[in-house]
Amino acid sequence: MTEAPADAVPSGMPRSGAALLRFVIIAVTAFLTLVDLFATQAILPELTHHYGVSPAAMGTAVNASTLGMAIAGLSVAYFSNAIDRRLGILLSLALLAIPTALLAHAPDLWTFTALRVVQGLCMAAAFTLTLAYLGEHYSAADSATAFAAYITGNVASNLIGRFLAAGVTDHFGLVSNFYFFTALNLLGAVLVFFTVEKTTPMKVMHETPRSPFAAWIEHLKNPALRASFAIGFCILFAFIGTFTYVNFVLVEPPLGVGMMTLGLIYFVFVPSILTTPLAGHAVKRFGTRATFWASLVVAGVGLPLLILPNLIAVLVGMVLVGVGTFFAQACATGFVGSAATSDRGSASGLYLASYFFGGLIGSAVLGVVFDMFGWTACVIGIGLSLIVAGLLAISLRTPLSPEA
Repeated sequence: MTEAPADAVPSGMPRSGAALLRFVIIAVTAFLTLVDLFATQAILPELTHHYGVSPAAMGTAVNASTLGMAIAGLSVAYFSNAIDRRLGILLSLALLAIPTALLAHAPDLWTFTALRVVQGLCMAAAFTLTLAYLGEHYSAADSATAFAAYITGNVASNLIGRFLAAGVTDHFGLVSNFYFFTALNLLGAVLVFFTVEKTTPMKVMHETPRSPFAAWIEHLKNPALRASFAIGFCILFAFIGTFTYVNFVLVEPPLGVGMMTLGLIYFVFVPSILTTPLAGHAVKRFGTRATFWASLVVAGVGLPLLILPNLIAVLVGMVLVGVGTFFAQACATGFVGSAATSDRGSASGLYLASYFFGGLIGSAVLGVVFDMFGWTACVIGIGLSLIVAGLLAISLRTPLSPEA
């Protein structure tokens, strides 16, 4: 099958039903690929106490996975044409279970950090290869919906992953938590084994092999792609800054929520799960730039609410930031797939390398700001990154876009 990565769709199924099933399979694959990325943020206060370190140190260690993801994104971008999509995704998810299990017994912060980097390497390899697969096997008209499905699974991993991490840790402890997520990693490998077949990508089968660096240079010469790479940096910078350090605000007075309640609070991602699938339709109707700008406005409206000493206000702010940043990510991810004129695997890798590098820098820089100047200053830094992303979006134009 060449129109979707999910070959478990039964033949003879009605077109609408088949499309829905493919959407679900893509989303669940994304969920199981990225569930480890942000779930650990829900137990940051517990980990900070366990290792006896500062919030900034623990926040940087937990988000060190983004360093591995940036490295893996570049690696996949370089070797893209030589990597079998199905085998690469399958091995990445299977190997992910190893560092996840070892985290249960990490003796110190340095070991914990190193294992998070290795987790990032595995997650990003699977993530990047899957995005490349979607870009190569979907038509231009359907790619936005396919990418929206994948980002929807990403959103679900934020909600369900955090909730599960908080719940399992609260009831069974840190060790059991990491073993539980090890099982999810293996489940992801099993899903890929049964739903993704090795096929000839319909968009690249006639391309002439060339140097990986030549593809990079071509992508970086494209102003629209350059802007999208920088936008990816800004999006995760803002997202990680918000959802890493707000945990410490939530558990401290005047809000003072408990560990299990902290997990429940991440139901703020439910609206994002409902709205992100609409990104593809919005881009088709209003264009990439208009949709992207609207998503940034939604996120920006939520920022002032995050600094109010009221739990309801903070929760509403988290909802708006989540909806806005995930919608923006879906727009930017789909844009890369359509703007790249060749070698979409390397284009996706460059985008994700920049995206995850933004998360690493965001956790480190905003962690220092949080420790030195407090939460309000941290929120201001988040707002500045959204403004930069909005300015960069001026360049989001392709010959296929309505704005062109």
